[in-house]
Amino acid sequence: MRFFGRDDLSADLQPLRKIRLFSTLTARELKVVLALRHERHYLAGEIVFDEGDEGQAIYAIADGEVEILRNDGERTQRLALLGPGEIFGELALLDQAPRAAQARAGSDCRLVVFFRADFMGLLETHPKTASKIALSLARHLGARLRQANTGARQDGHL
Repeated sequence: MRFFGRDDLSADLQPLRKIRLFSTLTARELKVVLALRHERHYLAGEIVFDEGDEGQAIYAIADGEVEILRNDGERTQRLALLGPGEIFGELALLDQAPRAAQARAGSDCRLVVFFRADFMGLLETHPKTASKIALSLARHLGARLRQANTGARQDGHL
């Protein structure tokens, strides 16, 4: 069934639609992504990945909260507290550089995980879907960069 050009989404696709990275995908494209996603559950306080780990996957929060933390040697600083629909570890889709921060479950949470290798395969098998995801990722990264630059200017660092 279609309403105003929108695809009718089955119940299993609804959680993916809530993830900003996939918000522009059609139901057909979401089905392709659904086949590639992995789901992980973490208890509050569990480490999702550590600073310095090799980036292999991007994470999206389906339920719960995740803290992004950085240790400066003397203390741990919380950089962000993320909630449902938000993504983190996104640079792993672009390169395999070491993680710049630690991600830890701030509460019991359910995460949707997409591995870099699967995304690279998607580029070959479903280039239109992959390009829509890449564009959403670029917009997300641009927003984070603008936010960081604005914060730095307000602090007098730029």
